[in-house]
Amino acid sequence: MAEIGQVSEQRFNNKKFYRKMLAIALPVMVQNFISSLLNLIDTVMVGRLGEVEIAAVGIANQYFFFFNMFLIGLCAGCSVFIAQFWGKKDIANIKRIVGIGLVSVVLISSVFIFIGFLSPAKVMALFTNDNLVIELGADYLQIVLVSYLFTGITFVYSFALRSIGNAVLPMLISIIALICNTFLNYVLIFGNFGAPALGVEGAAIATLVARVLETGILIATIYIGRGVLAASARDLFDFTFGFAKKAYRTIFPVILNDMCWGLASLVYVAVYGRMGTQEVAAIQICNTVNNLFMVVIFGLSSAAAVMIGNSIGAEKEWLGEKYAWKFSRLSIGVGIVLGVLVAAASPTILVFFNVSDVVKYSSQIILLIISVVFFIRVLGIMLIVGVLRGGGDAAYAFLIEGFTMWFIGVPLTIIGAFVFHFPVYIVYGLAVIEEIAKCILGLMRLRSGRWIKNVTHNMTNS
Repeated sequence: MAEIGQVSEQRFNNKKFYRKMLAIALPVMVQNFISSLLNLIDTVMVGRLGEVEIAAVGIANQYFFFFNMFLIGLCAGCSVFIAQFWGKKDIANIKRIVGIGLVSVVLISSVFIFIGFLSPAKVMALFTNDNLVIELGADYLQIVLVSYLFTGITFVYSFALRSIGNAVLPMLISIIALICNTFLNYVLIFGNFGAPALGVEGAAIATLVARVLETGILIATIYIGRGVLAASARDLFDFTFGFAKKAYRTIFPVILNDMCWGLASLVYVAVYGRMGTQEVAAIQICNTVNNLFMVVIFGLSSAAAVMIGNSIGAEKEWLGEKYAWKFSRLSIGVGIVLGVLVAAASPTILVFFNVSDVVKYSSQIILLIISVVFFIRVLGIMLIVGVLRGGGDAAYAFLIEGFTMWFIGVPLTIIGAFVFHFPVYIVYGLAVIEEIAKCILGLMRLRSGRWIKNVTHNMTNS
């Protein structure tokens, strides 16, 4: 067995690794970069209306952020199976997993839409006590809620396409939708080209139209092309309760993982919201800038999850382990470079925001903190999202995420804000400590080798 392992390891081809990685990672990077760039432009547009408006939209979007965590958890959980089934070339079960994802996303989005329509002001009041921010944010939320269902359907197909190695199609369609969103923002927020100036409501309408367009184009393209995912209704929903139950043993921990992360992030937002409107504005600006630089790791972790999953599904566990270490080392180097870029670009980026000197000062310090710890943040995402999930070790990934955020990050943030009354940039710095702990625990799991789990074994539709 030792000799077989040695021979197998010699077959690891660096050129093939980078070719595969870039085929998946680059489209995801481009998609996320354009998304983050246009979100930055959107934030600047809304920011031109004032600090109250940028805070209102930012806080209203925290509800979508939590919904987004459900979606990412669900679709990432499904993609664990799709990647491993693709390694086995089991097309029938891929279609069943997509069907499970679609049914789940309709149910989840319906719950979020109902709650949001029922009490939009109460949703806003969870994060801020500023009445004007609540009023503006509630108006925005009621319009944008309808887009949640379309976003959910798009996520299911986009994650599935990436898992079978086609990351280009969702990238291209997402770019079209995002450009549409930005153009409509320009028209409807400020009243250009003869349209009424609707302010934050215009931003909501633009988002809704873009999401509907994105879903329609994506589904039409899949079925016109008659690819692997162009399944009939019978193929999609030809799964038994037992099959779905087995699938959810892996999917559910991933959902819990992202929910746990999302809830903790919402607690952070609520803490900043209680600290004041200027603090919320500073965090909103910094998160937007941070996301712009995080696109690279989103692409790399997506590639890692797919390549590791495909390898394990094809029963090449040795290759999956080699990929895991290669991606981990790569993420550290990339994180260091990106951290330097954040520090260098932050003063220039802040010039574009029409906010007070206090907000700019806080934002500058927070961005410097982000730049220093960027490689740690990048490695943590790679270990949790790329390696452990790709290897089928979703339950342990959830335990790491849950422990570090809720027993380290959240308590430190609350204590810093409300016990010691630190400035917002110090409170933000305290929250970063949990990411260090996450990396340590993730590396320990990687070294153990116990994260490699073939979740497709015994997956029969009975």
